[in-house]
Amino acid sequence: MITFTPSFARYLAAKKSVDDRALNAHVWRSMAQAVTAMGGAHVLEVGAGIGTMVERWHERGLWPPVSYTAVDANPENVAAAQERLAPLKEQAQLTVTAVDLYDFIAQIEGRQTWDVLLAHAFLDLVDVPTALPALFSLLRAGGLFYFTLNFDGATILQPTIDPLFDARIEALYHRTMDERRVNGRASGDSQTGRHLFTELRHAGGEILAAGSSDWVVFAGADGYPDDEAYFLHFIVNTMHEALSGHPELDKDYFNAWIAHRHAQIESGDLVYVAHQLDFLGRKL
Repeated sequence: MITFTPSFARYLAAKKSVDDRALNAHVWRSMAQAVTAMGGAHVLEVGAGIGTMVERWHERGLWPPVSYTAVDANPENVAAAQERLAPLKEQAQLTVTAVDLYDFIAQIEGRQTWDVLLAHAFLDLVDVPTALPALFSLLRAGGLFYFTLNFDGATILQPTIDPLFDARIEALYHRTMDERRVNGRASGDSQTGRHLFTELRHAGGEILAAGSSDWVVFAGADGYPDDEAYFLHFIVNTMHEALSGHPELDKDYFNAWIAHRHAQIESGDLVYVAHQLDFLGRKL
């Protein structure tokens, strides 16, 4: 097995090119047109990571907003974001803050709302029925929400190694998402994407656009683009950590399976697809 040193900040940077391809073009255009029509917007992003969505707004012509507030619970992510986004602070009122989402909501306590609420590759890490009403308290009536890369129940690794074992690993891996708890709270759903159609309406939202935003990663003639081999190693390592010691998996066979997947990345043979959905809407 290869020696792999996981770095979440590097993973977030490596997946930017993957995300750029994945984001649903129709939903993005609908969001960009609606934001532009506002003539200036106060924007809040939760779970902002190292600031790649801020960069994307700049790269795709939505910068500067009136203000952009980015919050993330991980201080290392925020430190990386501060460094990456320093040039943009000269062009707009940009605030990047390390704070737990629920602590942030408690601090605001209805004293402030934003025009646009963003959550990128984040909602599948929380309990959506609980989180959405709290998130919508941060959004003004009529304000826009743009929720992207919401995982929706398919993790595909090709070529197949062992059809039955591959399927078992996928099912057990998705189960870890459904059973995950953080700080005592339910924190995930392997079918977040499809469930958002109902949950957004229950929380008082109107869906304006929706579409698939699948991750699709494969090697071309020159190998994987950018740092996407590291991205893939991180995904496989995440699966290993999530299922290591699982009573339904033979330890040695599972470790060999993981080693085989890492080797497929090294040889440029691994193809990875994850099914996800994007949403644009407004708070009623």
